[in-house]
Amino acid sequence: MGVRTSILSRIPSVDEILKTDAARVAVARFGRPRVVAAIRRGTDAARQASDTGDAPVPGPDAIAAAALAWLEADARPNARPVFNLTGTVLHTNLGRAVLAEAAVEAATVAMREAIALEFDLVQGKRGERDALVRGLLCDLTGAEDATVVNNNAAAVLLTLNTLAKGRDAIVSRGELIEIGGAFRMPEIMARAGARLVEVGTTNRTHEKDYAAAIGPKTGLILKVHTSNYRIEGFTRSVPAKAIAALARASHVPLLNDLGSGTLVDLARHGLAHEQTVREAVAEGADLVTFSGDKLLGGPQAGFIVGRRDLIARLNRNPMKRALRIDKIRLAAIEATLRLYRDPDRLAERLPTLRMMARPCADIAAAAERLLPKIAAAVGPRFEAGIVACDSQIGSGALPTETIASAGIALRVAGAKSSGRALAALVTAFRELERPVIGRVENDAFMLDLRCLEDEAGFLRNLSPLRIGERG
Repeated sequence: MGVRTSILSRIPSVDEILKTDAARVAVARFGRPRVVAAIRRGTDAARQASDTGDAPVPGPDAIAAAALAWLEADARPNARPVFNLTGTVLHTNLGRAVLAEAAVEAATVAMREAIALEFDLVQGKRGERDALVRGLLCDLTGAEDATVVNNNAAAVLLTLNTLAKGRDAIVSRGELIEIGGAFRMPEIMARAGARLVEVGTTNRTHEKDYAAAIGPKTGLILKVHTSNYRIEGFTRSVPAKAIAALARASHVPLLNDLGSGTLVDLARHGLAHEQTVREAVAEGADLVTFSGDKLLGGPQAGFIVGRRDLIARLNRNPMKRALRIDKIRLAAIEATLRLYRDPDRLAERLPTLRMMARPCADIAAAAERLLPKIAAAVGPRFEAGIVACDSQIGSGALPTETIASAGIALRVAGAKSSGRALAALVTAFRELERPVIGRVENDAFMLDLRCLEDEAGFLRNLSPLRIGERG
């Protein structure tokens, strides 16, 4: 018998491994087929290692333990919670708005129970799912009617397809935005079947430009909130109120796409003023579109509010069904909108607003409490210090505005060239049981504490921090 044959004969069989305690635990948790597949991964790896001739042969317990560890790692959900210490409150890559507890509870009920989604409990007959939130949206915005789809891009798409398919849609060149993921307004307009008519220039558009473009083939005028950029300097744009008057005189509807959209005056909470949906409706826009998961602080959704006759046309469009939202999000939206009926306690109950309005002094105090334990967790290879920093709203909301904040900066101790060591630190935080996501800035790993509310959970999470030795 050759040496390799002798080694292979010592690799335990699958049946032998299945008799171990670790394998029994694995079968109870993951089922026999998954465990057998994981064990075979282990025995195949042992056979491959035998090719080198110097790898020790693992016993049944070792292969079973490795299989259990692999199954546990593989069972971790991909949609995992993280600590958002980036300084961006509405981080698109991290799920944007954190929902209020009332919204979480409402969504949970909708998942567990049958609900009156499209059933009119008063009349005892089929109803409309939009009716769950229509009244709230009208009350909060002053609009005649409202409908809801799965996001704001869908809201714009549906409106353009309904009112401007095969017709002209007039928009200022300075408002032809590109939103996240390289989705561009002109492409959305083309998919909707509208013919784009650009007016003005990139930096200056006048009322006469809109007036000159209106004709018998005009389907609508589109005003777009430049939510993710600002044009400054020698600029001019036409206020929505003036466009609304022109549109009304020409019997052409005006769609005002607010993008993010807020239902309250943010200045009340110490933030920069952003036009509210109610203000946009009052200015005379026939339809206003805005998002649910940005400044509003709810789940992903696109709202369309405005004239009753136009909303009715949108709801008759077959595309509306393809863009509708499910019962879970509708329940969460209703619960979120109800919070706005009590504006005095809104910041207390709505996480997005609470995080945006959090006083800098409170964040700095949190940094003082956390600094010693974070410094101990990263060890002497890194220096930890409290720094003043700037947070941002994110997701295209108030792009030029920042909010004073505080955080902890982690730097490689005494190192001139610290790139690899800093990268290892960032990776170690990302590999924690609950990943910690910060930002790299000025040769430091920055942990902006604006969005950190569970300090105790954050510190418990740091205990297994293992930083690689590279660099």
